[in-house]
Amino acid sequence: MDDLALDVRQLSKTFGAAAALHEVSLQVRRGEMVALLGASGSGKSTLLRHLNGLHRADAGSVSRVEVLGRRVQEGGRLARDIRATRSRVAVVFQQFNLVDRLPVLTNVLAGALHRLPLWRGLLRRFPAAERQRALEALERVGIARCAWQRASTLSGGQQQRAAISRALVQGAQLLLADEPIASLDPESSRRVMQCLADVNRELGVTVVVSLHQVEFAFAFCPRTVALREGRVVFDGPTSELDAARLHELYGAQSDELLPGRPARDDLALERPTFAPDPLPVAA
Repeated sequence: MDDLALDVRQLSKTFGAAAALHEVSLQVRRGEMVALLGASGSGKSTLLRHLNGLHRADAGSVSRVEVLGRRVQEGGRLARDIRATRSRVAVVFQQFNLVDRLPVLTNVLAGALHRLPLWRGLLRRFPAAERQRALEALERVGIARCAWQRASTLSGGQQQRAAISRALVQGAQLLLADEPIASLDPESSRRVMQCLADVNRELGVTVVVSLHQVEFAFAFCPRTVALREGRVVFDGPTSELDAARLHELYGAQSDELLPGRPARDDLALERPTFAPDPLPVAA
């Protein structure tokens, strides 16, 4: 279907004797922002890594993954044009994946390498138009003033926003964020999630973000897909989740998703209210 950004059918993956994913099927429409929720070991990261071919499904399976109308893999075999598809899909990792000794701007410009001659990347001779694009991306996430600093001088939240800027320079139509706020403090987490929400709302980029804390799913993601032990156990409006439902789905593991809250069936889960703090947007 032309309106699908992501179409996953019967995706299974085992590592040795352990089943990481079990016949996962999932569809995400273009322009959606979806939370992929689950406790540690639920299969969130494994699923995301299949969506751009970093992992292959079990060989001989009937699995199929399509992204933006293009085949990524089928039956555990990657599509021949996987590189072209990957250029339209950006991944933001928990570890930031920036080169510490290089300026922030140079790290962000790495998003343009797929459309430039190799020599430009090796010599760091980026066209003026690409540099301007990178500066605008940094402005969009509120850290343009850091463009010439070494990446190592940024805070964790700023480094994650730089990684989002790199995805914008890449021109990605689908952004996969793998636990992007897992190592950040609450305020930095809020700013990173706000960046992802702004990119989704203002640029129409489809965002799938894996999370541990359900309160951030409530605040930023209209839809949540919950995984447990490699299976989809919930797929629907985030507003339909509450503490009782999470306890039903995850049992004692629900404490991991609701930090600081006891796992009780009668506990109401309120949608958190974050103070509005819109990030600057480049003209």
